[in-house]
This record gives sequence, C-alpha cells and structure tokens, in this order.
Amino acid sequence: MAAAPAGQFRAFWADAFGEGLFDQAQIDSLVAATKAVHANAIVAQVVRRGDCLCLRAGLPVAEGVAPGFDPLQSLINTAHAQGIEIHAWVIATAMWNSTTLPPDPNHIFNVHGPSAVGRQNWLMTRSDGQSKLNDDWLLDPGHPDAAAWVVNVTTNVVRNYDVDGINLDRIRYPDGNLGTNVPSWGYNATSVARFRAETGRTDTPANTDPQWTQWRRDQITGIVRRIYLESTALRPRIRVSVDTITYGNGPQTLGSFESTRAYAEQLQDWRGWLREGIVDTAMLMNYKRDTLTTEPGNQRRMYDEWTEFAKDNQYRRSSMIGTALYLNDIASSVSQARRAVSPSGFGNLAAGWVGYSYRTPDTLTNAGTRTGAASRNELIRGLTQPSQYDTITPPVFTDAPPVSPMTWKAQPIFGHLRGVAMADDGTPLTGTVVHLIDDSSGLTARSATTDGTAWFGFVDLPVGTYRVTTDSPRVSGGALGGATVTAGQVSMVIPAFPVVSPTPPPSSSPPPSPSPSPAPATCQSSDGPGIAPPAKVASGMGGFHASWFGQSGYPTLCPGQTSTAVVAFYNSGTRGWVANKMGDVAYLGTWEPEPGQDKASTLGGDGAAGSPVTGWPRYNRVAVQPAEWVGPNQVAWFQFTIVAPSVPGTYRLAIRPLIEGAQWMEDYGVFWFVTVRAT
Repeated sequence: MAAAPAGQFRAFWADAFGEGLFDQAQIDSLVAATKAVHANAIVAQVVRRGDCLCLRAGLPVAEGVAPGFDPLQSLINTAHAQGIEIHAWVIATAMWNSTTLPPDPNHIFNVHGPSAVGRQNWLMTRSDGQSKLNDDWLLDPGHPDAAAWVVNVTTNVVRNYDVDGINLDRIRYPDGNLGTNVPSWGYNATSVARFRAETGRTDTPANTDPQWTQWRRDQITGIVRRIYLESTALRPRIRVSVDTITYGNGPQTLGSFESTRAYAEQLQDWRGWLREGIVDTAMLMNYKRDTLTTEPGNQRRMYDEWTEFAKDNQYRRSSMIGTALYLNDIASSVSQARRAVSPSGFGNLAAGWVGYSYRTPDTLTNAGTRTGAASRNELIRGLTQPSQYDTITPPVFTDAPPVSPMTWKAQPIFGHLRGVAMADDGTPLTGTVVHLIDDSSGLTARSATTDGTAWFGFVDLPVGTYRVTTDSPRVSGGALGGATVTAGQVSMVIPAFPVVSPTPPPSSSPPPSPSPSPAPATCQSSDGPGIAPPAKVASGMGGFHASWFGQSGYPTLCPGQTSTAVVAFYNSGTRGWVANKMGDVAYLGTWEPEPGQDKASTLGGDGAAGSPVTGWPRYNRVAVQPAEWVGPNQVAWFQFTIVAPSVPGTYRLAIRPLIEGAQWMEDYGVFWFVTVRAT
C-alpha cells in the first residue's frame, strides 16, 4: 500500500546475540537487506548485558568484537551512506547471564552483582528471595545508582555517536512473577529502604500492595523521563523509543489498559509515557502467531486488538507496530505488516512497522531448517513484490518512503525543563514533591517527585518563565529556583541561593559569592560572581571520575580576612564516593602549579607544614566530601575556608579531586584566585 503522506518508519530489529553486527561484512549484509525490503531504519542492539558493541559508551566491549573494531560506528557510517537511520537498542535492566564472571573487572556484574554488599549491590530480587530469572541477573530500577547507570549508559551513546534514535528494551519489571498481575520483583534492600523512607512505612510490602506497586511503576517511568530529557538536551531531534509489552489480550477485551499485564504485572505504563510525552515512539512488541484462529488463545485477535489500541492512543507522540517474524511463516508476517500500516477503525495510522528480527526472519530459520539469508530473501520478496505470500496488490512495501517525521521536535511549540533539588545543607532532596509555578499566572502548572538522585523534569511546557518550589522544611522559604522555557529546548533550573553558610549551597548551578569575615573599615572587600556549570558534563565512565560543576566567585580580601569558598564536582563515574572509607572517599587536594601536588598553601590548611589554621582536613587536603554518599550522577559541594595573607598581592590555590588511597581524578585546572588589598 502507499505510505502515508508524511512518511513511514520501517525497520528491522537487529539483535546482538548472533550474526548481524560483529564485523563489516555482517554490517554490509544488514544494510543491504534493509535497503532491499524498502525499509529506512535499523534498530541495532548495542548495549546487551552490561557490555556494548561499541567503544565509546564507557562499557566493556562485548565478546566477539575484534580488537579496535567499533560495530556501532561502522554501522552508522555504512547505513547513513545509504540514507538509513540507526537507532541504538539498549537492554536497560540486564546485568549478566552466565556462571562465568565477566572478564572486565569494572563490569557492573563484578562491581554491583551478587558479591557486592550494602548499597553497592544492585541486583533485583523477588518477594520470595529469588535473585535470578532463569539465567538472567537483572538490576533493580528502584536502586538510585542502578537507575542512574541506565541513564548514564544511554546518554553516553547519544553523546558519543551520531545515532538517529535511542531504543530502550526491558524498561520494565521482569517476567517470572508469582501469578498473573502479581508484580513480584523489586525487593533489592536499598530499593525497599527508599520506599520506606519516602512513604514513612516500616514494613516489607506485599508484592500486590497498591502503594508499593505504584512506587515501583514510578521508578521505571522516572528512568524513561530522565533519558528522554537528557537525550533531547544532547540532540534535540533524536527519537527516543521504547519496546513495549503486549502480553495477552488488548484493552478492548480486558476493559482498560490498567488491566493488562503490561501495566499491572510488568509495571510498564507505556500509554502514560505517550500521554505525558516522555517518549517519542512506542515500538510495540506485538509478538503473536497469526495462524491461531480458534478460541481460547486467539493470537490473531490479540495482535489486532493491540494494533488498534496503539494506533488510537498515540497522543502527541507516535506508535509503531512490531511483529514477531520468528513466530510466523512469510505469508503471516506479510499479513501482519499490512495490518500494521493500515488505518485503524477510527482512521488513525501508526508511524510504521518494525520486524523482529533480522537474524530470524521466519519460523523455518527459528527452527534451524532454513538459513536466515534464504528466509530474508523470501520475506523481502513477500513485502516488496507480487508473490504467493500476498494476494493483495500493490505489495505492502512497494514504495520506499522517508522516515515519518516527529513534528513535535521538528516544529516545536513546547519546551522542557529539568533540575536537581538540593536542601539548604547541600544534601539531595530525593523522593520529594516539587511544584512548577507559572510566573505569568502565579498558579501551579505541574508537580513532580524527585528521583533517587534528586533529579526532576517536566515535558511539553508552554514557553515562558517558571519557578520551582517545594514544601520540604529542608529548604528555607521553599524556593528551589527558576528557569525560562524555550520551544524545542531542554532548560535547566537555575537555583535560588541562600547566603553561604557552614553548609554547601543547595543546587547544581552557580554558587553564591563567598562571605568574607569582617575587616577594618579602611579596607573594602568584594566578591566576584559565581561561575556557572558547563552546558555538558561527562557521565557514566567506568570507575572513579569527577567533572567540574561550578564554583563560587573569586574574592578580594583584606589582610587576615577569611572567606568561605565553594566548588562543585559531579560524580561522572560508575562508582560512588563513600565518606570515611579509605579507597572510596573523595577529597580535594592541593595541586600543580601552586602550591604543587600535596604541598602546603599560604591560603589555608590545618597548621601543619607551615600552613595557616583554617579547618582543612590536612594541610594538603582542602576539603572532604560533604555527604556520606555521593553516587553516580550526583553533585558534591565541597566547602573550605581561605585566609588572606598579610602581604597585599594576588595568590592562587590549585585544587584537584581525588579518591583518598586510590587515585587522583580528572584535572580541570581549578584555581582559587585571591586578591589581597592594602589596608
């Protein structure tokens, strides 16, 4: 049939558990088959189980990839040359599935798997204590560091590769539950502790407890929302898609979406994601056999019910119908593809079709009785040419349309907003309700709950200026900050700062000017402006890493006068910083060229090695992390006191973050310039 005037998305899912992506010859064949079937995109599985078919995502390289070869970059180069889009497919919650440990010591299973204790353990467990689903180890979406890792990995792909889209798979709680619509997973100890802290409960909730069920569902939604906003901030035209569950009958039979297994058991509220606008495309895994036509178990009816529902519930975004090539013969797959791109009963069109999978294009290949190449040739013929597989003319994919556009991104009328909520003492406000106030009306436009790292976000806001507030008593006056929303852009909340006190400032933007100590009236001090954070920071790099994230301004002081300085560093690694634990605790140390690595400074210290007494942890350690735990994707506000020497002039103090007893982290050339006036 002819494509819709606006275009039509057509793609193979290309998995990474067999032939397809591991060398240039395989990639050439994949692109050629995509072109031959008149498709215009490939959804390529690059992040599997804590590893990647890529070199620049901060993950171990998947086994089977030749040294130095970057499958994702090669695929992008080859496909883009043919006008084919590449959408990077990420398995969000998978950690590992083998009794043999991953060879890379920094693999998340080695660092955060069953051998890890306390908060370092990210494993998802079931309500009966089981921590493994068949051969799969999974991470718990309710664990804040595990959730941040998923975001970091995904955005690293977006940041480092010219992908057209990002595709999230297994962005849900798993199968293997203790009954239909009995969501039994999510009992990682840290996740349960978070639930208790945020709700005030002290019990271990039953797996069907309504409050616990909704809390877990919200954790998945929070990851999707954050990936959408952070990816869109990096690439405003990127397509963020999710692979969605369609188990059993559709809502037409069950009565409502909330009664489906997708929502009630897997806790995947994908209709809600489309309605909120935190995904661009729902790619339905509408995996049904098309030959069963008798009750019960009429899978053809199930397929059609979910297809109709998806077409009629796209809101301001889009849905595509994914079909299970491996479960069907060629004729059945062609029939499903035709129904996928036909109008619904209400005249609504899906944005396109995706076939699972390139590697197993029919039941014969799946059974091992015909090669994938031979079956693909038949599938291509059935979809693009008159054949015995389809009696309708013209063939379903007789043309070769462009990809359907995302008008909400190509011609935006709304903008988005994100931020981090911090208390007055510099600690994150996790699980806290924040309110978005429209400055033009003074009314509350939206409310949201911060995630496990205190991040929050709002999608599809009318352009204008907004304030963010909270009812938390940990924020003086309740003001968190404000921002201007621009069409098509993701704005960042600029915090409302209190005067610097003995605690760190409360947010992730320019800190306030330091507060000098009193000085004689004959000498006038002044404060320089705070220095804003960069537009982008690195994230999700394996091990210990830090990125500079802003600081207070440089002071002009009188001799002997003291001032409080503040500098923020973002934990851009995969390992958290733990207070009072050698090998895990973060400090700021003195650095080159003034006063030199581990040297004493004339601007502050603990009194040793000739340094003045200003309360530093040691003469060569300027400050220690302010919080007990600074997890991946969190900001630490280091605070320290400096004192003006007695001789007027300009002085410098170089500082660099380190993990005490382990390693120095990145050197961003951070200096404190202090000008000393004459009295």
